[in-house]
Amino acid sequence: MSRGASIIQTRGKRPAAASVRTHEKECLQVTTDLVRRAPHILLAEDNPADMRLTLEALKEAKVLCHLHWVKDGVEALDYLHRRNAHAESVRPDLILLDLNLPRMDGREVLARIKADLALKTIPTVILTTSEAESDIVKSYELQANCYLSKPVQLEAFESLVKSINDFWLTKVKLPQQASDRPVPASAAGRPPAGGAGK
Repeated sequence: MSRGASIIQTRGKRPAAASVRTHEKECLQVTTDLVRRAPHILLAEDNPADMRLTLEALKEAKVLCHLHWVKDGVEALDYLHRRNAHAESVRPDLILLDLNLPRMDGREVLARIKADLALKTIPTVILTTSEAESDIVKSYELQANCYLSKPVQLEAFESLVKSINDFWLTKVKLPQQASDRPVPASAAGRPPAGGAGK
């Protein structure tokens, strides 16, 4: 029997084997459905230590989600447009974006996301070490949904990640089934069905 499964038992009667198997299947189906419906988060972060810290904070907060990690701005856009190594990527429900990324910085990535009709509705949260007023102003000018500075203390960082989950993935109403909607082919740099120019 699957771990954590419960069995409803009538007085003095042991549940039939068929009933136990049915219950196991139901529990497995519920678990599978929960995992399938769990939100997808795209984390654009070049520092592996900060990535692991984010992952541990999500685990500590008991957040059920799919975390996808990209290490630079170019890879972030490849993921969002399903290009190159990310051809099978899933549209994220939330983007956590560092500003100081290699190859293409977070400001440029943010500008491109918010200029793209297929991507602009994805909530994009700036999660960075910068507390510079110019970065805060610029991010909001580029239509960032939120600007958060990474705290140095581990407990404070875990609390911040939990607050992100509590607000963006629990309280906020996101577009329905955002994770299941593919990025349109035209937005991904591919010609629509029927070929280009038609």
